[in-house]
Amino acid sequence: MVGQHRSTQRHPAKVVSIEESKLRHRLREIAAQHIRWGRRMAYRLLLREGWLVNHKRVHRLWREEGLQRPTPRKQRRARPADGSVRRHQAQHPHQVWAMDFQFDATADGRRLKFLNVIDEHSRLCLAIRVGRRCKAKDVVAVLEELTSLYPPLPGKLTPLHSVQFHQGA
Repeated sequence: MVGQHRSTQRHPAKVVSIEESKLRHRLREIAAQHIRWGRRMAYRLLLREGWLVNHKRVHRLWREEGLQRPTPRKQRRARPADGSVRRHQAQHPHQVWAMDFQFDATADGRRLKFLNVIDEHSRLCLAIRVGRRCKAKDVVAVLEELTSLYPPLPGKLTPLHSVQFHQGA
């Protein structure tokens, strides 16, 4: 009608209400006070404070303000009080034995399971049990055989990173 393309026409700028600017300011305050909180906790706190807000509105304002929760920190592994890296360092042979499972497959795709028992001090591999499956009774049999071959029993027997040792617990 006017002879102008519609892309030249713009909507008038939205007037930011005073309430919304107060809400934005409060969200920034919450983010500064409670660094580990995200928008959901901020929303809950706003409700407790008596604000009449929608969670979607809080989400939109949280994003527009560029607020974000810091990335979760990686859990640190428990370490001894003296600051040493290893928990049970062996001072002499047969003091600490470590057990772990490894998995592999044959050429035809069938699984193999390896139980390795290692002396922590000498890094000597005391036993490798290979089989399609390795049940608890097989682990006990390997350990009994090792205790008969190496008479002093180890002071500590540690499973290394294997979920298999913790599944039944």
